[in-house]
Amino acid sequence: MSAACIARQAIAKQSAGRGISSATFYKYKSKYGGMEPSDAKRLGALEDENSKLKKLLAEQMLDNAMLRDINSKKR
Repeated sequence: MSAACIARQAIAKQSAGRGISSATFYKYKSKYGGMEPSDAKRLGALEDENSKLKKLLAEQMLDNAMLRDINSKKR
């Protein structure tokens, strides 16, 4: 057996023990691979903040569109 095959089996066994799939493990590894835990926490906080800001922007754009529509109907 090759070293890569043994490594894949070990990852599959560890992933199963934690209740996640190997694909999930590799997804997290690609996203958080070389980060320190504090960096990963900061990234998560920034992603949450970005999501909130996108929602606020979408709401504001909808409000602007409604106001433009109301204004054009008044004329």
